[in-house]
Parts: sequence; structure tokens; C-alpha cells
Amino acid sequence: MTAAASRESALLVLADGTVFEGVACGARGSVIGEVVFNTGMTGYQEVLTDPSYSGQLVTFTYPELGNTGVNPDDQEAEVPHARGLIARQLAPLPSSWRSRQTLPAWLDQHGVVGIQGIDTRALVRHLRETGAMNGVISSDGRTPQDLLQAVQAAPSMEGLNLADQVSTSEPYIWTTPCSAGFDQRLQSAPDRRYRVVAIDFGIKRAILDRLVGHGCDVTVLPASTDLASVMAHHPEGVFLSNGPGDPAAVSGGIALARQLLEQPNLPLFGICLGHQILGLALGGSTFKLAYGHRGLNHPCGTSGQVEITSQNHGFALDAASLDSDQIVVTHLNLNDRTVAAMAHRHQPVFGVQYHPEASPGPHDADHHFARFVALMAERR
Repeated sequence: MTAAASRESALLVLADGTVFEGVACGARGSVIGEVVFNTGMTGYQEVLTDPSYSGQLVTFTYPELGNTGVNPDDQEAEVPHARGLIARQLAPLPSSWRSRQTLPAWLDQHGVVGIQGIDTRALVRHLRETGAMNGVISSDGRTPQDLLQAVQAAPSMEGLNLADQVSTSEPYIWTTPCSAGFDQRLQSAPDRRYRVVAIDFGIKRAILDRLVGHGCDVTVLPASTDLASVMAHHPEGVFLSNGPGDPAAVSGGIALARQLLEQPNLPLFGICLGHQILGLALGGSTFKLAYGHRGLNHPCGTSGQVEITSQNHGFALDAASLDSDQIVVTHLNLNDRTVAAMAHRHQPVFGVQYHPEASPGPHDADHHFARFVALMAERR
């Protein structure tokens, strides 16, 4: 890429008419999505490839991205799922023994449209005050007025079922962790591994890795799968994965979760979207957060115990909608007191709103995978 090309101007136009001027990075063109922000100081590659970011333009609050380059081991999916990137500055020369490519080249290769050189602090302050909203990144010369019209015609994230778009189309088996040589967390080796079916609403590879690391053999099924297909694998436990979009719109997943809850003594574990789907199947309701929780240092817990967690979600379960005779809220987000985890009082069923696989992020919550395995061991 020539120096002239690398300085092409770009615009970020929000649905409320706010305009930011910057410099194009990655692929050139225009892309519309929900503008959100992630406060993590690391993990940009994991974020960009996380299917939960499908349909979103991700603002990174850390001022410089790309210092460690990109490498195949840190990808959460085969290709990026974030629709666009918003950054203060991209490092053109990475410095890491694990780097295989620069971030700008990787973005261009995968067609991710980006903008850099804007005041991301001002943008985040604006989103915190007004809420996440649709926006457009454009480097194709269109006027702000034209771009604003396009953004205002785009659908809101509320009501969108994006899980079916990012889910696998065919079942597959996951037995070998991608990061086995780099992730030094303890690995479990039971005499007989646990048969787990994972429903893919937008699953991250790191979650599959931790299930395997805790002694599970995992069969991954599409989001559209039915109960008969799940039970044909004779699972000892069923996992409901993370994913993008509005949980209330994933009607097929909610119906499947209701049927799974009727199976006698079958352990169920949900993370993020899967946690919300479990809550909806149990009779609860969800709501859209003003600007979501996306970062690596969110404190969650109960009295006397706190976990620092990795989070990425724009919706949450309404605690008041959950039947307290059947469900106990086990963890709260200690920043805003929203539901961070819940469990069924009488069945081996639980869900966590945050990401215990911690990719990226702290490892405080890895014990939730061991909890799932313990429920399967008890069932045996």
C-alpha cells in the first residue's frame, strides 16, 4: 500500500447525525452496523473474529492497536465477524514473536472496513450518554448527508436474529484445542471423557478449547438443530453458546432450550446469548442495555466473592422476570447490578452472562467449566 493510499480520508456517521472525520484503514468502502465500544487493553484479534460482534462496528478505547500483529492461533473463527473497526491509531509494524501479519494488512485481506485517526474518547463519551446506535464507516467519497440517510434506513439491533447467520451449517466434532501449546491452564484427563453437544449460536473457539480442556468430547450442532438431533448423540450435557443479536428473536433456540429442560436430569450450561436463551426458556424476559458490557475487567459476583470477567453483550436478563421459586441469581454485574449468572434450584442447569473462557481476559471464571463437568459426573 502506498503512503498516499494509506492517508485516504474516511467518515464515521452516526444515526443521530454526529460525524467524525478520520483516515481509512483496512478495506475501502462503506459499511453500516451498530456502533459499540470495547474497553479491553488487549485482544483485538479475538474481538474482531468473535461471532458475537456480527453486525457491529467496534470502537476500541485502547489508543493503539496492532502492536502484536495477528496470528492464526488467536482467531475465534475462521474469518472476522465484526462488520467494521474504529480506532485511534493502528501500528504499522508489530513486535511479537507470535505475529504472522500486520493488523492493517489482515483487515484489508478480509475486507474489513475501518477508520482510524478519530477521537475515540469523544466517541465513547457520546455513546455512553446517548446509547449504542447504528452508524456507517465510509471511505468511498459519499457525503455525510447520503451516509446519514443510509444509516437511518438500517434496521435496529433489537429484533434481529443473527445467530442463524453465523452458526455452522453442518455438525462437526471438536477434540483438540487450538491453543493447547500456548494456553498453560490445567487440562483434565478423565478415564472416560464426557459427551457434550454444543449448540452453535456463534460459538468461540476458545470456549470449545476449554470444554475439551476440562475433559469433554464436543459435537457442535447448528443453531437450527432440533431435539431429536441433539439426543441422537446421547449427550451427557448440552452447552448453549454465545452469539450475536437479540436473544428474544432466536425463537428456534428458545424452543429447543425448553425441550431440553424437560429432559430428566440433563445438565445444561449457557454462556452469554446461551445464558439469555436459557433464561427466556425458563419464562424470563430480556432487555437491551443502553451501551452494553464489552471489556475485560467487569466485576461480577455475590456477597464476599468477586470475579473479574470478560464480557461482550448488549442485552441482559430482567431479574424481576425470573421465577425466584425456580431460579436463583448467583452473580450480579457489580457495576450496574444486572444479572450476570443464574442457576435452576432443582435441575442441573445454569448460565453465565460473561465469558469464562477468557479469550481475551482474566481466568477468574474458568471454574464454571469445571462446574458443568461436575454436574455431568454426578449424573453418571
